[in-house]
Amino acid sequence: MSRLIVVSNRVSAPTDPAAGSAGGLAMALSAALRKYDGLWFGWSGERVDHYTGEVKIEDRAGVTVGLVDLEGQDVDEYYNGYANKTLWPLFHHRIDLAQYERSYGEGYERVNRRFAEALAPLIQPDDMIWIHDYHMIPMARDLRRLGVRNRIGFFLHTPWPARQLLVTLPHHRRLVESMFDFDLIGFHTQEWSDLFTDYVVSEAQGELDGTGGLECFGRKVQTGVFPIGIDVDGFLAARNSALGARTYDRMAASSAFRSMIVGVDRLDYSKGLEERLLGYEQFLHDNASMRGEVFLLQVTPISRDDVDSYQDIRSRLDALAGRINGAFADMDWQPIRYLNRTYRRDQLAGIYRAARVGLVTPLRDGMNLVAKEYVCAQNPDDPGVLILSRFAGAAEQMGEALLVNPYSREELSDAIQKALTMPLAERIRKWEALMDVVRATDVGIWRDDFVRALQTDESTSQPTQWAGAA
Repeated sequence: MSRLIVVSNRVSAPTDPAAGSAGGLAMALSAALRKYDGLWFGWSGERVDHYTGEVKIEDRAGVTVGLVDLEGQDVDEYYNGYANKTLWPLFHHRIDLAQYERSYGEGYERVNRRFAEALAPLIQPDDMIWIHDYHMIPMARDLRRLGVRNRIGFFLHTPWPARQLLVTLPHHRRLVESMFDFDLIGFHTQEWSDLFTDYVVSEAQGELDGTGGLECFGRKVQTGVFPIGIDVDGFLAARNSALGARTYDRMAASSAFRSMIVGVDRLDYSKGLEERLLGYEQFLHDNASMRGEVFLLQVTPISRDDVDSYQDIRSRLDALAGRINGAFADMDWQPIRYLNRTYRRDQLAGIYRAARVGLVTPLRDGMNLVAKEYVCAQNPDDPGVLILSRFAGAAEQMGEALLVNPYSREELSDAIQKALTMPLAERIRKWEALMDVVRATDVGIWRDDFVRALQTDESTSQPTQWAGAA
């Protein structure tokens, strides 16, 4: 069997498989590499005074990783700059926050070239290479320039932006042209795939080739829809573990016969956290009789604290949570418990299970695996209700959730009230339908579908698309 080489910005294979973060990428890639022999390659997260290109090989819980250190300038321009101040806001339709600075683009190109030069000597002739996310868009081009002819796939974990917004990016055509050095490009949803095709056809005068691929810039690339999921069996095991059960018991006891609403999101303006708190405040205003009977547990680990826009949103959220608690709290009740810390996957499973409502309301999101984790954690005999933004990638599959427009505080308020008063029979019916989706999009299926499509010669077959995609 061919080896699989996974490439991502950060190599975050957990040393303890039970200890996952709120995001699911680390768990998903670890699961892939435990099935397919290979290597996970990327930045170590460490800064050095001078870049050397040395690759440190380690074993992490059965996953072989290759780590490269970066210079401070690389981190500032490539990671904090182009990746997180330019592409991330642009890809999430926040061009008001996007910063287009030439040094950022130069750093992005330089670091991708350095990654390619460090990885190329480790590649064997029959290896498959699977590159992940917006940090690494030009890397296939740089590998090709070094003579690598292996099959190379790319998976985008964020949305793809609308053409009218993408053209605001300086050198947008060059960025898209570099993607045609991949053999396969995967997206979470049909919408993101269609937006990519729209740019190629409308802006770059490319053509659909009739086999699920695109022709442009003198080359061909296959595209496919591969909705990522969670490791269902692993998450169920975490839920049923001693720590998962103990966390559930603690949360049930601390609820004091109140209904808990839970939100778990990395601190980011794309997650709709301010809009969520305002919608919850509207709910408290609209439903005076339910005050004291419900509380919101919002778990928000801090991220990208070196980026100004993240410092700003943290300050605003602190102030907003304090204002709502000050306005509505009573001597024995606090309407919001706002926590800036990370919990283990088994702890999160216990928290989810204890929550009557899961509130997943991003303004724009590639998939959002918290929605699937929340469903998976529920008690089948007494499940909670998922409230899901229609702008999350998961909404394309999870239509039995209460889909909401997170920009409307009234709509959020109404959905919370409906979720808290939903009859048991309806809750069970919705949960069963949602759990079928969670199982049908298990990370193993995502992994196998993408790798199978990457292995397949483009002249004979097309990438597999999930049958349930809209």
